[in-house]
Amino acid sequence: MRLPAKLDELDLAILDAMHEFQKAGILELSRRTRVARATVQARINRMEESGVIASYDPQIDVTAAGFDVQAFVTLEIAQGALDAVSEELTAIPGVLEAYATTGSGDVLCRIGADSHTGLQAVLLNIDRTGSVVRSHSVIVLSTVIARRTMPLLHTLTPAGTAKAPAYRERH
Repeated sequence: MRLPAKLDELDLAILDAMHEFQKAGILELSRRTRVARATVQARINRMEESGVIASYDPQIDVTAAGFDVQAFVTLEIAQGALDAVSEELTAIPGVLEAYATTGSGDVLCRIGADSHTGLQAVLLNIDRTGSVVRSHSVIVLSTVIARRTMPLLHTLTPAGTAKAPAYRERH
C-alpha cells in the first residue's frame, strides 16, 4: 500500500487547473499557475508516480451516449467469492463500477443500460453469476452531485508552502 502523497498549495493549483482546463498541456498549465513549465512537469510526474493522478481517461457521460437508465445494486455474495465475483462482473458490460463494502451487502455496483428492458437484462446477468446469492437494486432518477474530487482535496492541510517563487509571490 502506498503512503498518501503530501500535496502542497501548488499541487492543488495544478490539479485545479487540470480539472478546469482538461485539454491543457504542460505549457498552458504553466501559464495558468504562473510557474515554470519544468516545475509543473515535475509536479505532475510526482503526482502520477504517487498515484494521485490515476488516469487521463476522458470522463464519458453514459447518459449522453444513450445509456440513460442507471441503477445501484447491492450484492450479497457467497463466502470467500470476492475474486470470482470480480471476474464475473467484469464480463458484464453494463457493470460500470463495483466496490467491496461493509454493511448488509458485500459488493455495491453501479450499472447502466439503454432502457428498462436493458437494465433488467443486466440485473439478470448479475443474478446468474455463480457468486451472487442475492441482489437489491435501486434505480437512479437523476444526478444530484456528479462525480467530483477537488472539494475533498481542498480539505487537506497543504504540506508546507510551494517552492516555486512565482507561485509563492502571488499567494
